[in-house]
Amino acid sequence: MPEKLKIYFTDFWSNFDRQDNLFVKLLSEEFDIQITGLNPDILFFSYFGNNHTRFNCKRVYFTGENVKPDFRKCDYAFSFDLNEDSPKHYRLPLYALFDDVELLTRKKDIEQIIAEKTRFCNFIYSNPNSRKRIEFFKKLSKYKEVDSGGRVLNNLGSRIDNKIEFIRQYKFTIAFENEAHPGYTTEKLFESMLANSLGIYHGNDLVHKDFNTKSFLNYADYGSDEALIERIIELDNDVDKYAEYFKQPYFVDNKVNKYVDNANIKEFLMRVVNEEIGLVSANSAIFSANPVVNKLAVASSDAVYESKRLLKKYVSNFRFDKVLYRLKGEKPREPE
Repeated sequence: MPEKLKIYFTDFWSNFDRQDNLFVKLLSEEFDIQITGLNPDILFFSYFGNNHTRFNCKRVYFTGENVKPDFRKCDYAFSFDLNEDSPKHYRLPLYALFDDVELLTRKKDIEQIIAEKTRFCNFIYSNPNSRKRIEFFKKLSKYKEVDSGGRVLNNLGSRIDNKIEFIRQYKFTIAFENEAHPGYTTEKLFESMLANSLGIYHGNDLVHKDFNTKSFLNYADYGSDEALIERIIELDNDVDKYAEYFKQPYFVDNKVNKYVDNANIKEFLMRVVNEEIGLVSANSAIFSANPVVNKLAVASSDAVYESKRLLKKYVSNFRFDKVLYRLKGEKPREPE
């Protein structure tokens, strides 16, 4: 019988499935997995909380946000970071957790793809803080209406239910990251590819390490909103040129890249399980036998986390131009 392994997940996004995810899938191939918060052998945690500080075991950090691992808090890490020198870090882009990446290697029926495209372009976002993305949406909308089905700039009257099926109707999908940073590739472009909608991408300037850049529109190849929009208009009016993008595989040579290859991910996970290490949690006062020290350490840890969360929230929403307009007694202007 397979050896038992107790694992747990905490501080992930609200709809993260603890029972059904890539880590459980790969570890279940070797172990009898028990998912429990009671003395787990390994804790997987993410960026959305501070509960991980209460676990005295091997801690594995995963982030889909543009936040680098802090190895004072974790023993191992999965992140977007391109640091390949650390034996305790593995680059795992967020899209690998959204669906089976092998789906992108399926043969494409280009005639069917073209026939499905009954609408122009879509925009699905809940984060209102990316001005670059919003400005591009408004500029492209001057050519043809772009359908927005998320919370930001919604013009459909309601939120969409099935994102992939919604995207599938559209010739183009605006797939701009929240932030532009080397290595930071999330699910946005991946989802447009799953739906065979031509992605309009802006973000990671090293995105060629993830996908074949001939299979989507990469902002970096055009250099300006105007040049990219001119290309979109050209493709919108020439079905043969549009179809050329779908003749390209999404991955180079139609082979999943090394970062999201399950064999490589599993190899790293097995090292996490089997390596004998000194735990970072062993240095935490939260696990002190002295109850006073313990309570003070917990309160301090939570206070530091909350102060950082609030600082990030208000700094990301800060706009200097709004301050200037208010000082002048004027209403802040929004991008045209």
